[in-house]
Amino acid sequence: MCGICGYVHLDTTRRASEDIVKAMTATLAHRGPDDSGLYVKDSVGLGHRRLSIIDLTTGHQPMKNEDGSLIIVYNGEIYNYRGLKEELESRGHAFASRSDTETILHAYEEYGERCVEKLDGMFSFALWDHRTRTLFLARDRFGKKPLYYCLFKNQFIFGSELKALLEHPDVPRVIDMESVSKYLAYDYVPSPRTIFKDIRRVEAGHTLTVSPSGLRTRKYWDVSFDIKDEWKDAVPECSEELRLILRESTRKRLISDVPLGVFLSGGIDSSAVVAMMAEFLEPKEIRTFSIGFEEAPFDESHSARLVADFFSTDHHQEVLNARRMLDVLPEVVGFLDEPFADSSIIPTYLISRYTRGFVKVALGGDGGDELFMGYPSFAAHVMMLSFDNVLPQLWSSLSTMPFVMSGSSDQRSSRFRFQRFLKGLRYQDAVRHQVWIGTFSPAEQEKLLSSERGTVSFDPRVIYSDSLRFMQEVRHLHPLDRIAYLYMKTYMTDDILTKVDRASMANGLEVRAPFLDAEFSRFVNTIPHSLKIKGFSGKFILKQALAGILPDEVLRKKKHGFAVPISHWLRGGLKELLLETFQKGKIERQGIFSFDRVDQLIKEHLSGKKDNGREIWSLFIFELWYNKLVSSGGKL
Repeated sequence: MCGICGYVHLDTTRRASEDIVKAMTATLAHRGPDDSGLYVKDSVGLGHRRLSIIDLTTGHQPMKNEDGSLIIVYNGEIYNYRGLKEELESRGHAFASRSDTETILHAYEEYGERCVEKLDGMFSFALWDHRTRTLFLARDRFGKKPLYYCLFKNQFIFGSELKALLEHPDVPRVIDMESVSKYLAYDYVPSPRTIFKDIRRVEAGHTLTVSPSGLRTRKYWDVSFDIKDEWKDAVPECSEELRLILRESTRKRLISDVPLGVFLSGGIDSSAVVAMMAEFLEPKEIRTFSIGFEEAPFDESHSARLVADFFSTDHHQEVLNARRMLDVLPEVVGFLDEPFADSSIIPTYLISRYTRGFVKVALGGDGGDELFMGYPSFAAHVMMLSFDNVLPQLWSSLSTMPFVMSGSSDQRSSRFRFQRFLKGLRYQDAVRHQVWIGTFSPAEQEKLLSSERGTVSFDPRVIYSDSLRFMQEVRHLHPLDRIAYLYMKTYMTDDILTKVDRASMANGLEVRAPFLDAEFSRFVNTIPHSLKIKGFSGKFILKQALAGILPDEVLRKKKHGFAVPISHWLRGGLKELLLETFQKGKIERQGIFSFDRVDQLIKEHLSGKKDNGREIWSLFIFELWYNKLVSSGGKL
């Protein structure tokens, strides 16, 4: 796993600067602490930082082909590179290394831009073709590996993280207020946008070609559903096939020239990965890592220990307290290039740092909730489908009654969930879904955002345009399958995978996700939704596949998530920093938020009148990020 960056002058009379490429590359040292390399010639400059996982001796980058006409910088792992190498060798290609990087070079020689369709793995790369003066960029199917770009002053600039682009002296640093609005709605800025007006992401499953004729993007893959209704009457057969494909997906991710481990939360997804690993490795070869919390309601370490003992793994566990997590908050904000309000990035960062003390590679259970409809919001959608013709009108009227919507509301309580459920009822399904799982609705943003930075639309069709676009693309599917697709295209890519990538790579750790194997996801998406969610409970078919393999307690366990006691922290250890951050003069000078509305949210929360922890955290993270951006002169 690595970090890549570079830039190309579209005016071929201008030369790339080695100093600029060095500076950009240096910002990515945490992604690749083992090695670095540069290529600067004429109008193109490429930079690379390497975390050595496969071919530790001959995998140096940037890497050229035999005649030097192609050169690549690459971040990722290609799991089928050995088979692909044999295929290419049979077509006359000669290899000088054992690395998967060289496989991409030869695949491009053989198949051109369609080479990405041959790659099974997680990746982002940039490949410079001297012959056609073309820069070809690609991002993996699910978007596990990041890739940002900017076209400015006739230069194309790219990198694995925003901080690499911002190191280029010509990249503008203008905050996009529409992206701020989307951040408040989603808790992250959805692709392809970023918090900056002129910088974009390459979307998951897309390529981008930069040539003398301009920029061209192409979608080469998408999540697809080919539902086979016959599975409804063949649950044992479906379960067996599911287990076999998950087993193979896990096996592929055990390829490594360095030791590896697995994140073990004690939930069904990470436990399933451990179970599959146990079919290939001796128990003590499986190193499991978990985090425990001193706050009992948030601690799941006993479930992780149960699974570790069941499989006799080499288990490592660290117990965290609030003080320790708060102490690393500046570090977390330090590696975030744009606002990101998922508080679970803090324990994810800490478990990554802990794990990196033992191994360079870890497997995780990411993707299971999206594929198997495991999130609580799926149950809410089931409820809506069950009573769609009767209850929206009733509940909409209930939402106007003070005794329903007023009073203290702990965000972990049933009352809070009911209030949030009511809040989404007025909207169509795509918007309703995001109102349920996001933070600030359009009406709430209208009270919150100042007009000093420019007019922002509070039209749900604008704020939630990303969700509406994706739902329109799969309008032919059953509503629950549409929501699963929406989760995979938004929350999973831009929240879950972003969180894991930033937190792990900040510690020089590579994380692999067996559930997000293209073949595995293709199979899962042939299974009817009725075998994924039964009543209000998700992951039915996955539990059937793992029955007798995992302890019954794990299979019966309710979803917990990597929850963090944010509301408690804001009233305790973070209170002083919170009040300092939201000083009236500073907020008014900034001109993004209404101080009066922010002050109201904080006072309600600190008094215990309401639990506004989630809303305040979203604003708090934005302000910490903004202060860092200003204090660094626009360089993160």
